[in-house]
Amino acid sequence: MTPRPGRTGATKQKLFAATLTLVGSKGMAALTVDDIAAAAGVAKGTVYYNFGSKDALIEALLRHGVDLLADRLRTAEGDAGDTLAMLVDGALAFFAEYPAFGQLLVSELWRTPGQWHQTLTLLRDQVISIIRAQLERLSGAGQLPDGVDVRTAAAALFGTVLVVAMDWQVFQPQRKRTEVRDSVLLLVRGIRGT
Repeated sequence: MTPRPGRTGATKQKLFAATLTLVGSKGMAALTVDDIAAAAGVAKGTVYYNFGSKDALIEALLRHGVDLLADRLRTAEGDAGDTLAMLVDGALAFFAEYPAFGQLLVSELWRTPGQWHQTLTLLRDQVISIIRAQLERLSGAGQLPDGVDVRTAAAALFGTVLVVAMDWQVFQPQRKRTEVRDSVLLLVRGIRGT
């Protein structure tokens, strides 16, 4: 039996949403296929039918989430100020919409050796390469200070925004996204008088 693309896609989205909700509330280690199926309102076999295993579901979820984030980051354009603001704001908006995905990245990305370390390394590289391409464009146009190592700067910007987004969601949820974005941009642009 061949899965129907529309129905299968909708079912996968339900399973992704349920998994993210559970990761946010109970963490990854305690998560079971039974939990995911119950939260998604589907039979346990549906998880296996669509993904084969919990691990395959998590890997597909990671890929899906990073693809969504990458799509937001690719839209950044303009001069240095506009591009940086769009990169930071796009990432903050993504993590505000999907806070549990951010928690999943923070908990799994730097854990070594982690079960999804190889997949997360590839996904991290995908996001950082988008940021790096934007920074290289700005550097080529003479809009970045001389001597900026764009590889390091791209990793630093991604790491900064990821951690700041999680801190914002957990400890300062009353702050507006624009306030958080502007604070990050002030730091990125440099601190004067120190």
